[in-house]
Amino acid sequence: MTVVDTHPPAPPAEDRRRWTYDELLAERPVTNQPQELWDGELIMSPSPSFFHQEIIDRFHDALKTHVRARRLGKTVTSPMDMVLTPHLVTQPDVLFISKERAAIIQDRVRGAADLAAEVLSPGSRQRDRIDKRDLYEQHGVREYWLIDPDAETVEVFHLAGPQYTLAGRWRAGETAVSQLLPGFTVAVKWLFSGEE
Repeated sequence: MTVVDTHPPAPPAEDRRRWTYDELLAERPVTNQPQELWDGELIMSPSPSFFHQEIIDRFHDALKTHVRARRLGKTVTSPMDMVLTPHLVTQPDVLFISKERAAIIQDRVRGAADLAAEVLSPGSRQRDRIDKRDLYEQHGVREYWLIDPDAETVEVFHLAGPQYTLAGRWRAGETAVSQLLPGFTVAVKWLFSGEE
């Protein structure tokens, strides 16, 4: 009788290490592969799908156009580290930092952005919908856009006091509206299909 071990091998000791962000920068090579630091644990994800990247591109184009025309600050897409603590670093799909808070833009974004957007993917639903929502709320990200390609919805959470409130949940045929950036809207159908 052949015995087959169905347990995956334990990760190398290096992968179980509790990193600080500075250690990560000093000891690991620079990469464009999505990676985040959660309580010192290095989380690496496969690269996103083409469709995922198209949605990010459309959202960023709309946000960047709005922000630049009004000289409100700066925008950037992932991979860009948002360093919240020495052991906690995320890479939101899209970031906006207001000109009043431009000092957090250094070699990386060192502090909570004013707006963060995440496009859900099958492997990130729990982390983006629950874990990151709570994390961004705690660290003061003033507005969080949650873009769900499967449900074809856009949810916007706005920081009102210490907690997020749901500013709205929009579907195809509707227009998502920012509370943080007056006049910034995104047509949901266009975001997912590129069509008006």
